Amino acid sequence: MTGLNGERSGVHRERNCVRVIDALRHHGRASRSDLSELTGLSRTTIGTLVTDLQTRGLVVEDADGERQPGRGRPPVFLRLDRSAGVAVGIDFDHDRVRVALADLSTTVLAEDCTEIDVDHSASDAIEAAVAMVEALRIAADVDQGQLVGAGVGLPGPIDRRTGTVGSAVILPGWAGLRARDTLAQRLGLRVEVDNDANLGALAEASFGAGRGLTDIIYVRLGSGLGAGLVIGGRLHHGATGLAGEIGHVQVRADGVVCRCGNRGCLETIAAEGAIRALLRPTRGHDVTRREILGLISAGDLGATRVVNDAGQAIGRVLADLCNAVNPEAVIVGGELSDAGEPLLGGIRDAIHRYALPGAAQVVKVMHGELGERAEVLGALALVTRSTEALRSITLEKLVKSGSAVAARSTAWRPVGRKEAMHAETT
Repeated sequence: MTGLNGERSGVHRERNCVRVIDALRHHGRASRSDLSELTGLSRTTIGTLVTDLQTRGLVVEDADGERQPGRGRPPVFLRLDRSAGVAVGIDFDHDRVRVALADLSTTVLAEDCTEIDVDHSASDAIEAAVAMVEALRIAADVDQGQLVGAGVGLPGPIDRRTGTVGSAVILPGWAGLRARDTLAQRLGLRVEVDNDANLGALAEASFGAGRGLTDIIYVRLGSGLGAGLVIGGRLHHGATGLAGEIGHVQVRADGVVCRCGNRGCLETIAAEGAIRALLRPTRGHDVTRREILGLISAGDLGATRVVNDAGQAIGRVLADLCNAVNPEAVIVGGELSDAGEPLLGGIRDAIHRYALPGAAQVVKVMHGELGERAEVLGALALVTRSTEALRSITLEKLVKSGSAVAARSTAWRPVGRKEAMHAETT
C-alpha cells in the first residue's frame, strides 16, 4: 500500500504542477500569493510546487521593480521559462505572411513579416512561412525540440472537421488543400488552422479590448470583411466553420455581383475595395489604404462620409447578429479599423437604430487594441490557450524533467477550491 500511496501522491503532485503552469500560461507572470488564489491551492503547497518546477528549469523568478519606501522587499513574480515550450504563430493574409514565436505565456520572443501573394500560390506562401519560422527559431536561440505546436490563420473559410480550405474564390491557390496536414508535415509540429477573423477574436478576448468579457463579436475590416464570435468565453465556429461570415450577407438585392457569386453582399459596399471605388471619382486616381486613412485623419469630408456609410452598413448587419447572440462588445479590427470614429460611429449608430433596445443598450462598440498583430497573436493563442495541448505538452515536459508517474496521470482536468483541498498531497 505504501508504494500505491506514494504513486498517488506523485500523480497529485504532477496534476498540481500542471495547474501552476496553466495559471502562469494564462497570466504571464504571477506571485506565489497570486498562484494560490488562481489555483485554489494553499501557499505551502504552492511553495513546494514552485521549488520543484524551478529545480526542473520550467519556472523562473522575476523581481518586480525597486523597493518601495515602507513596503519592504519588491514582490517576486514567477514566469514560465522557454524550456516549458515555444509556440509558433503564422498569419497568412492575402498579400503577406506574419510569423511569431512565443513562450507558453504568449510572450513574443521573435516576429517577422514579409509581403507575398498568398491567394494564388499556397506552396510559395507555405515555403515562405516555413523559412521564416526557421530563421526566427535560430535568431531567438530556440532549439527545434522546444517547439510544441503551431497555430495558423487563413483569410478564408476553414472546414474545422478536416482543416481544409473551402473557397476557390477567396483563396484560389488553396481550395481543397488540407492546410492543417500540409503545414504539420512541413513544420514537423502539431498544427491548428482557423479563419483569421476567428483568431482576431481570440486574441482580443485573451489579450486586448475584450479581456474579461465572455461574449464579443470581432469584426475584421480590410480587403475582405468577416467576423469572429466568442460566446460564453469560447470561439464559436458553427457546424463547419462558417460562423461569422457576415461579409456575404446580402444587403442590396440589386447590388453588384460579389466574388462569392451572389449579388449585393456587405463586402461589396463596405470592404476596402468598395471604399476605394467610391473615392476614385473625387480623387482622380486609385487611392491606397494609407491614403484613405490619411484623408480621414485630415478630416476630408468625402472620405469621412464614405467610411461612415460603410460603418452604417456593417452596423445594420451586426444589429441582427446582436439580437441573436446579445454580445457585450463589438470590437473592430483589421487594416481599416484605424479610420476610427467615422467608422465606429457608423457601426454604433446603426446598431442602436436597428437592434432590440435590450441588446443595443449593453453592447459597446470599440476599437481593437492589437492592430495588425491581432491575428498572429490569435494563432499563438491556438497553441498556448489550448487545454488539451497544454496537458499533453506539460506532462511530457514533466516526465522528461524527472517524473515517471506523470505519464500515468490520464484524467487531469481543472478543479475548484474544494477538490483542490483533496489534491494537496505533495
